[in-house]
Amino acid sequence: MSQQQSQDPLHGITLEKILERLVEHYDWSELGQRIDIRCFNSNPSIKSSLKFLRRTPWARKRVEDLYLAMGLDNQ
Repeated sequence: MSQQQSQDPLHGITLEKILERLVEHYDWSELGQRIDIRCFNSNPSIKSSLKFLRRTPWARKRVEDLYLAMGLDNQ
């Protein structure tokens, strides 16, 4: 039996890891300019941002799209 690999480029990468890598790459202020959401611009933290992103599909999609566009999954 052959195993099928997921076609999802984010398969196996947690939202927390995505956010950590984006903050490492940009820092909070640059990330807040690229994706203008309050949790990135006003007293940002990984914990509060994760809470918001998990409840807000459009914001999560923008974060995931930025992550994919920057090719940070190769680091």
